[in-house]
Formats: sequence, structure tokens, C-alpha cells
Amino acid sequence: MSAPTLQQPSFLLANLKADATTKPLLQRCQDLVKIIDEYPAKELHLIFPWLVESVFGSLDGIIAGWNLRLLHSRNNEYNIVMEFLNPSGPMMKLVYKLQAEEYKYEIPLNYLPGPVKACIQEGVLPDCPLFHNKLQFPLSGVTLNLALNPFEFFMFNFAYCLLTPKNYPQGQHGSSSDSAYFVLVDTYLKYFLPSEGNVPPSPFSDSRGSVTAPSPRSSSVSFAGYGVHSPSLLKHHIFHQPSVNADPAAQEIWRSETLLQMFVEIWLHHYSLDMYQKLQSPQVKLALLQYRLSMSSMPCQPHAPPGSGTLHTYQVLLPFHSPPPLWGLLEEPFSPTEEHVLVVRLLVKHLHAFSSSLKPEQLSSSPSAHSHTHTSPLEEFKRVVVQRFVQQKLYLFLQHCFGHWPLDASFRAVLETWLSYIQPWRYTGEKTNQQPDPNRTVPDKWESFVHENLLMYTKLFQVFLNRTVRTDLVNAKNALMVFRVAKVFAQPNLAEMIQKGEQLFLEPEHVLHHRQPRGYLTPSQGGSFLSSRQRVMTDMVFRVKSHVYALEGQDCQYKQMFGTELRGAVMKLIQIIAQARQTAKRISDHSNEVAANSSFLSWFGMGSPDLNNTFSGSEPEESGECLKKTHEFLERALENLCQIFKLNQGQLTQLISNLGSSEDDCNGKQLPDCIQGENGLILTDLGRRQIISGLRRFDIQYQGDPELQPIRSYENALLVRLFYRISSLVNERFGGHMNALCSRPDFLGRLGRHYFTDPSSKTTLKLSPTSRPTLERKRQPRLSLRPLASYRTILLLLIFYVFGALLSFGPISSTLLILTGGFLYGLLMTLFGDKLKTH
Repeated sequence: MSAPTLQQPSFLLANLKADATTKPLLQRCQDLVKIIDEYPAKELHLIFPWLVESVFGSLDGIIAGWNLRLLHSRNNEYNIVMEFLNPSGPMMKLVYKLQAEEYKYEIPLNYLPGPVKACIQEGVLPDCPLFHNKLQFPLSGVTLNLALNPFEFFMFNFAYCLLTPKNYPQGQHGSSSDSAYFVLVDTYLKYFLPSEGNVPPSPFSDSRGSVTAPSPRSSSVSFAGYGVHSPSLLKHHIFHQPSVNADPAAQEIWRSETLLQMFVEIWLHHYSLDMYQKLQSPQVKLALLQYRLSMSSMPCQPHAPPGSGTLHTYQVLLPFHSPPPLWGLLEEPFSPTEEHVLVVRLLVKHLHAFSSSLKPEQLSSSPSAHSHTHTSPLEEFKRVVVQRFVQQKLYLFLQHCFGHWPLDASFRAVLETWLSYIQPWRYTGEKTNQQPDPNRTVPDKWESFVHENLLMYTKLFQVFLNRTVRTDLVNAKNALMVFRVAKVFAQPNLAEMIQKGEQLFLEPEHVLHHRQPRGYLTPSQGGSFLSSRQRVMTDMVFRVKSHVYALEGQDCQYKQMFGTELRGAVMKLIQIIAQARQTAKRISDHSNEVAANSSFLSWFGMGSPDLNNTFSGSEPEESGECLKKTHEFLERALENLCQIFKLNQGQLTQLISNLGSSEDDCNGKQLPDCIQGENGLILTDLGRRQIISGLRRFDIQYQGDPELQPIRSYENALLVRLFYRISSLVNERFGGHMNALCSRPDFLGRLGRHYFTDPSSKTTLKLSPTSRPTLERKRQPRLSLRPLASYRTILLLLIFYVFGALLSFGPISSTLLILTGGFLYGLLMTLFGDKLKTH
């Protein structure tokens, strides 16, 4: 659209809305580029909310926008969208143009994450400074709004686009990792959080020569809610967004900060009501921690209840007091999708790479040196980005996913996100060999990271352990997940770091007090190196304790990863892995036998005709190749678990031998563990796990009319139906005579029972509780001609007739010989059948 110079803003917006329904995307983007270049910010201000909504969709999901999550590189519009939304593209240029005029755009409070919304409704200051001093009270109505600047408004809508439910068109389930949205997230992260160099300057400059940053925050507001370390660890310019005349590098850091906070708040700041009540507000958590740290440095005093001495601090931090909210109204359902988790993993991987790009001299220097040495804002940001911005919310996010995700292979996305976070050394950018070294030791410099993220290793490992015992480990995908976790934790030096972190957390506080010197004096001040070492030790203990108390609360009951209780759970898991490995081997062997017996004659039914007793893998996960992978994954997982928990070969052999002795003599044919109830057998929890893992199963057989079984692949459907009608007529007419014959106790009765009764009806099965006793009724004698419809029988008869023809027998003579042979076979089986069964 050509932009007339005197066009009114209202006409501009109306024309854009009209063009959205008539013009193709390419032409609309070209028109928007001209409008952004030619129109002043005052007129662009009115179209900006509509343009953002038309691109990312509405927050309520009614307007789909450009469907960035469904747009893939094979689409024609992909390159157009990527060029328009590029960090240096026209859309971002519009954002900077409006940012220079300090316009504000409102977001309804209802679309904020549940915990943030609850804090605001309580009157508590949210832990994220992004939402400070931005609450707008409407003149009319009840809905509260947040006033965001253009950059924050753009990033909020972009991040929220991931949470909006999408209806995928039929046949359009492409990979989320190559969608336009996923690629844009990666592009924005690399642009605003660069691992090398600084954040590129804004491509737009107004008449004053620069884009203004948001107004500085109040000096009383800091990122205290992010993490639990002292705010002094961060430079002043990270807490306060710079003014126009500030250092250019410091001026640009606010965009990186805003982008990260928005991603973390929208994607990760969701957890259950119970967790919210336990943590309460971040301010209370910080006050409790400060109280605990201050008490540990004082002489030993009687134990005070948690929270005592913090009321004054709590009251100071609260802007106003309000009664407890209606929790039921504030609770929100949260079910992240696999796409959501994959984007979170992308964020985690990039943040590790971003943080690891910190210069070695900056990384090794002490905090006190930073106050005297010039450090760029970006370097300071890299130092604290993971611990301060991501740790707590990612921990709660993963804990929620571990507890609520279905027990299927889609959990792999959650698992890999967790493993990516606890292995930051994988994203250091260092050149490594193409073949990963299984014996590569975790560098010692990551010990502090392990200690300050102790719960990420120990607590989530315990939750994964409880989850694993309820999954089907015979499935190769589930077995792979167990192997992945065991392989990660078996890395040399990692288990020792975790164990040391647990020891630091369990260090008694009164012991720390006696160890702590009166003053921290350096050797030049008359102190000793011992006091310096003690100070470092005390600081490490405080860091670990503050981490655990911040995430689990002051009254948490910590379970050691290498304690007795968890060791018993690991032993139980090893037994389940050994059982699943045996089951996979048994199924694989059976599948191999079936495959070996499958020949040309099996097409005619020469194989096993009884499908009730077959247990071959019909699903792709149960194929022979997958079962081999299952056995391999479980075998290596056992080795890694033994390495992690220092189990020797003798203990492992004993566990497996106990498992072997407990197995029944029927090669896995024993029923699952049950108890006898009023209506029959009732499965126990052990029995359910045995069925899920494929260790035991009920002997399921067809118990209806044998004549009405589904037609097999080795039977001729036309002959089955024809012989069923013939046998039904004979049975209906002569059923009484056959019943009388089979009821006789003499030789004729036994001969009749051989021909007119089903031998399988004599077997007694344990029925499920819902089975009716009527199923156990005795079958009535009848004639069955269905075996004649089998291709095997037809082939044998054909061979016999051909052989008779070669011997000059006619069809009638051959038929009489067949009938005579059948009668003699029945006669012999009647006379000697019982003796043959005995032998």
C-alpha cells in the first residue's frame, strides 16, 4: 500500500485491516516496511497493538496471527516472515522507533503467570522487577492492566505465543525444531545474548541520536527475588536500567535483560498451588534466609522457630497488607506441551553457552576485585544469568513436569532439558573430539555449579527414580531414557561432587559457628591462610544451604542421594531393570523362534495355529531389533548405576541371582501378583508393575464358541462360512443323537466324544473377576468341519489325491481311503490315547 503523506491514523489502521484480508503476505510486508520508514511514531503508535496481534495472534487464542509455530521452511511464506521479524528487521525497527517516544501498551493482568498474578492480587511485590511500578488501575471496570513499553510488549506477545493452544491441521504435524517460532527464539537469543562480542546497537536512531531505555527503577527495587545471594554480587547497572547519557554498552544491556526475564516469566513461572503456598512470597523467603545466616554467625542460642524475627522485614517489604486470597480462584491449570519443553531446552542450552563465554580473567577474579576493576555490563550479566534468573523457576518447572507428564516416550523432551541444565560443561564452546570420551572427567571448576544446584541433581534424580519403576522398561525408548540418566550421573568426578555438596548441606550450624574465626583477616592483615580457607568453606556451606532452603522451604526434609533410603530404591530399580532385561531377552528369543519357523509352508498354516499362546512383538517397539537395543541399554544402565553407587560385581550378581530364584519354573507363565477378593482376583501394585513391564501376564484365551472365532490368515474365508452352515444344519438336526452317544460310558461313547467334542473345553482357566461362571459350562457335542477350511488341510488332501492318482486310485477310492484312515486314527486314539498322555 502506498502511504499518502496526509493520511489520518484512523484511515491508516482501517486500510491495514482491509489489506490483511485481500492482499498476500509478501505485499502486506512490503507495505508495512514503507509505512514504518515514512510515518512518524505518533501515527505508528496506533497501529502497533493491532500489528503485534496480527503477527503473534491474540492472547486468548481466537486470532491465529501468522501461525509461526506451524510455519516451516518448506512454506513459501517462511523467508518473508523471518526477514520481517529478524532482530534487525522492520518489525524491530518499529519497536525501537516507538521506544524512543516512551509509549506504553497495556496487558490484562489475567494473562500473567499464576504466581505473578497471585502476588499482585495479594498486594505483594512480584519477585520479577519486570512487573514493578507498571500496574494500571482502570477508571472503569474491574480488570487490572500492566503498562509495558514497546519492547516489553513485543516480547511478551512473542513469548506468550508459545502458550496459546493451537489446532494443527490434519497432516501438518511438522517438527517443532524447524518451525519459524523455534528459529526466531534461537535468533533472538543469539542476537540479544551473544556469546561473542556485545549486543549490536539499535538499528534505529531518533533525532537525539539514540533509543531511550525505560525509566530507571527505584533504588529500593532490586533483583532480590532472583536467587538468594546478596544483591551486592551484581553491579548497579544491572539493577537499574541506564539513562540516555550512560555508557552505550550499559544502555544496550536492558534489552538482553528484558528478553530473558520475559522468556523466563512466561515459559517457566508456572507451578502448583501447593508449591506457591510453601514458598510464599520471595520476599519472605529472602528474609528467612537472611535471618538464618545472621543467626549462624551469632553465639549458640536456643533454637527459634522458623520465621521468628522476620515479621518486621516482611512488613517493610509489603506495600500494603491484605487478607489471604481465595486460592481456588488463583490456581491455574498448567500442562506444558512437548513443543514448550523443547523451546525451554533451547533456552537452557543457550544460557549455558552464554554464561560459559565469560572471560577467564573475569571468571577467576574475586567479587571484591570487581568493585575496583572495570567490567562490562554484559560480562556481569553472564556471571549471574543462570543462578539468578533461571534456577528456581526451571527447578519448579521440571519438578512439575516430572510429576505430571504421562508415562510414555514423550517424556524424553523433559528428560533432555533436565540433562542439558545439569551438564553446563557440554556448552562451553571448547573444541572436543568427534568421538566423546566416556571416561572424560567433569572439570573441577564446575564443582561450585553442582553445589549451588544440588537439588537439580539429587531431588530430581529421586523423582525420576520413582517414575522409572512405574514405566515399561521393555520398551526401547523407556530403556534409553534410563540409560541416558545413568550415563550422565556416571561421569567421573560428578558423583563425588554431588556427595560433597550433600555433606556441605548437612554440616551442623553450631559446628560452623565454632569453626568460624572472629574476623576474616588476610595474611597481610595479620590473619592466616587457615582463616581464609575456613571462610571459603563457610561460604560454600551457606551457598548450598541457601539454595536448598530457597527451593524447598525452611522445613524441608532432605533425602540424601547416597543415603540408605535411596540406595534401597536404587537396588529395587536394579532388580526391575534385570527383570525387564530378562523379559526382553525371552521375547526376543521367542520372536527369533517364530521367525525361524516361518517358511513357505507357514502360509498354509504349518506354523503354530494357536494364536492364544503366541507372544511375539506386534508393536514396532517390540520388534527384534528394538528388543536388542533394549537389552543393550539396560545392560549399560546397570553398569553405570553400579559405578555411581559403588556396587561391586558380587552385589549385582546376588541381586540378579535372587531375581532368578524367585522366577517360576514355567518360564514366566505365572500369573501376576494378586489377592483373592469377594468377586475373584484383585491385582496388587506389584502385579500392575509386572504387567506393565511385561514380566507376567494373564493367560488370555478365546472362551467363546470355537466356530465363531475370527477367520485366520491360514484359512479360506469362503470355505469357513460354507462349512459353518453345513455343520450348523447337521448339529441342529442330529444334536440329540450326538449328545446321547457321547453320554454313554462304553467304548462307543468314548469314540463319539473323540469326534464330537472339543478337547480344549476340558481345560480349566483362572478367570478374571468380571468373568461369568456361565463360561465354565460344559460344551455340547457337535460336528465341526472348520479344520477342512485350512489351507494346510487342503494342501494335504491335494497331495494325497495326486499321490492316489499316481497309484491309479480314483477320486472315490481316495476319499474312502481318507475316511477309513481317519476312522482308524480315531479308533487308536480312543484305545491308547490315555496311555500316550501318561507317557
